[in-house]
This record gives sequence, C-alpha cells and structure tokens, in this order.
Amino acid sequence: MLGRSPTPNRAPKARIMHRIEIAGFSKTPVGRYRTDGPSSGQRFREEVLLPAINAGQKVEIVLDGVAGLPPSFLDEAFGGLVRKGHIARESLKGQLLIRYSNPEFARYERAIWAYIDRAKPD
Repeated sequence: MLGRSPTPNRAPKARIMHRIEIAGFSKTPVGRYRTDGPSSGQRFREEVLLPAINAGQKVEIVLDGVAGLPPSFLDEAFGGLVRKGHIARESLKGQLLIRYSNPEFARYERAIWAYIDRAKPD
C-alpha cells in the first residue's frame, strides 16, 4: 500500500531526488530530543530529514522496517520542521511523500500530516 500525500503526487518516481528509509536511521526510533538517545526525532530531523528538505526536491519517506514510530519521534521530526521555521507548512506538504507497504502504518502517515498541520512556528 502506498501512503498518499495531501496534495496529488504528479511527479514520476524518477523525479524523487531523496529517498529516506527511517529504518536506515533506526529500526527502533524513539524520543523527541537528542538527550533521549541517538534515535531521537530531533536528530533525525536535523541530520537526515532537513538536509534532504533543504535540497528543494521531493523527499520520499519510507516507513517500512521499523518496530514502531512513537508520537514524540514523529512530532519532533516532522512537526519540528514547521515549528523551528525550517520550511512553511504548505511547502512541506508539496515536497514530502510518505510510503509504506504495511497497511497498519497508515496511522503513522496520518499522524505525520496531523503534526505538520498543528505545528506553529516558535
């Protein structure tokens, strides 16, 4: 099953410049801040996600392969992009694609978009 972006995905797969597999960062991502450990949402955002976003191309996020995705991790990684002023909400929605094969991971996709929608710049 493919996750869906809130905006239509008109770009062919070949145009996706960045593919990020969260499992490549950690199979057990956990925590909000760096002080919570090496698999935190803050570290993922700053070291993995933000450089890809800053390149200005589409970014495909693959959720498969992780044991789970805690709310604190997802909120800090994805909502934190908007909260910390790295990118405007609508720009992020147009740039981010979320993919997964496990239908149970649809809840994580919904959570990511909800954290982005609720984020207010600091």
